[in-house]
Amino acid sequence: MRPRDDEGPGATAARFTGRPVTGERTLSATLAEVTLDGGQVVMVKRGDGPGAAQAEAAGLRWLADAGEVPVPAVHGHDGHRLVTDRVPQGRPDSRAALRLGRDLAALHAAGAPAFGAPPPGGPRDAYIGSAPMRNVDGTDWPAWYAEHRVLPYLRLAVDEGTVRPAEAAVIERVCERLPELAGPAEPPARLHGDLWNGNVLWGADGRAWLIDPAAHGGHRETDLAMLHLFGCPHLDEVLDGYQQAAPLADGWADRIGLHQLFPLLVHAVLFGRGYAEQALGQAQAALAH
Repeated sequence: MRPRDDEGPGATAARFTGRPVTGERTLSATLAEVTLDGGQVVMVKRGDGPGAAQAEAAGLRWLADAGEVPVPAVHGHDGHRLVTDRVPQGRPDSRAALRLGRDLAALHAAGAPAFGAPPPGGPRDAYIGSAPMRNVDGTDWPAWYAEHRVLPYLRLAVDEGTVRPAEAAVIERVCERLPELAGPAEPPARLHGDLWNGNVLWGADGRAWLIDPAAHGGHRETDLAMLHLFGCPHLDEVLDGYQQAAPLADGWADRIGLHQLFPLLVHAVLFGRGYAEQALGQAQAALAH
């Protein structure tokens, strides 16, 4: 049965779980919390565009298949909506952060078929937040990262006037020099892909859960750079746990800015000039090394 465009969150939750609904609460224009008969609570999310719900569902399942980092179970999705379990929340602490680092290392080690590979069942045309993100396979990380993660958003930002042409030239020089700046070659990692602090939920079970992925095959340092970008509670412990499980290549800290160019340019496209200035600063710092 095809859902109506005006179907409410409760009806969507009932359709995918097969259970009666006893309550619902709107959290935002795109997110609602629905209580099912028996007390279980699920989240109903409206996707940001065509294929967004499919991409997020496939990403959650791909992360779950690794068996390393807890993610909410997917009850179902259609063209516009996604229904998942709600994560009961607790508080961040150093023990959970240390475990998150180890779990992330194991998740990344689960691997991907190629850089840019989408999750099984996920569309090539996916999203990072509300911005389109195209997943195109590549075998060489520096070339793939420049062509499919940095330059598309740089062009959009220039077209919108958010990045000036002279500034774009600086970022383009970084792309040209990526083979020498990127550090040792790494195999494709299974990335969350949008790992900012808001997508890490500190669960009541004492573990850190991941939500809202933009999952794809990528470089493992990219997820860690995203955690640095907007801050994360107990980040030092997260990194300690990661390094204990899978030490990062020498010089990784100097490459954080390279990996932040992608999310900063996405944010410049979505939110404006301040993020463009941050991207330019990171590009200039990379060229100074």
